[in-house]
Amino acid sequence: MTGGGAVRVDEAFGDPRLAALHDPLDPDRGDLDAYLAMADEFGARRVLDIGCGTGVFALLLAGRGIDVVGVDPARASVDVARAKPGADRVRWLYGDATALPPLRADLATMTANVAQAIADPDAWHATLRGAHAALRPGGRLVFETRDPARRAWREWNRAGTHGVTEVPGVGAVESWCEVTGVEGPLVSFRWTYVFAADGQTLTSDSTLRFRGRAEVEADLVAHGYVVEDVRDAPDRPGREFVFVARRP
Repeated sequence: MTGGGAVRVDEAFGDPRLAALHDPLDPDRGDLDAYLAMADEFGARRVLDIGCGTGVFALLLAGRGIDVVGVDPARASVDVARAKPGADRVRWLYGDATALPPLRADLATMTANVAQAIADPDAWHATLRGAHAALRPGGRLVFETRDPARRAWREWNRAGTHGVTEVPGVGAVESWCEVTGVEGPLVSFRWTYVFAADGQTLTSDSTLRFRGRAEVEADLVAHGYVVEDVRDAPDRPGREFVFVARRP
């Protein structure tokens, strides 16, 4: 399965050398604890992980005996996921939520930056439609988005993000982030990666859309969801909205 090309793939996820760095450079995934708790809270036995990336969350769910479908438009990231221990317990799809096979999921998730990374309005609405179709009646869509009022991008600079990580089998990798543009709700930024072993420098350009709470709620209602709850993000208190929307 492939998506229609509507969801942009950043180099950090689509370049094989960078996709392999994703987990070593972001080893603390405590942000996923809240999603695991909600899977338990809602008694989810079938989960659709939209934007599954390198499969960290999907594999955590599968380890709990949950039937998981992970979908992502970045082939390199899906390849990393498929190579992990236990990956055979997950159904991996290369594509996006706009072109899914028939599913009756109890829960659909978009963790971390996934919802904001779908910056194009048409792709965003198509994703909400696709998730709605993939859910069984009574199933829920859960995702997070940063509160625009907190202007998180002010901290995305070299001084605040620079680091050097020793990656097994790769060597030292220097990385940092810098904002390249702010236009209304769109914030663009570039990650730079320098590989000490061969001196190669790679970059990844990204754009996130910062949607306000009222806008997201209106989008969900327009696509047939009932907004059940808007929660705080335990890992970023006061800085993010976590939406819980139900398909009636």
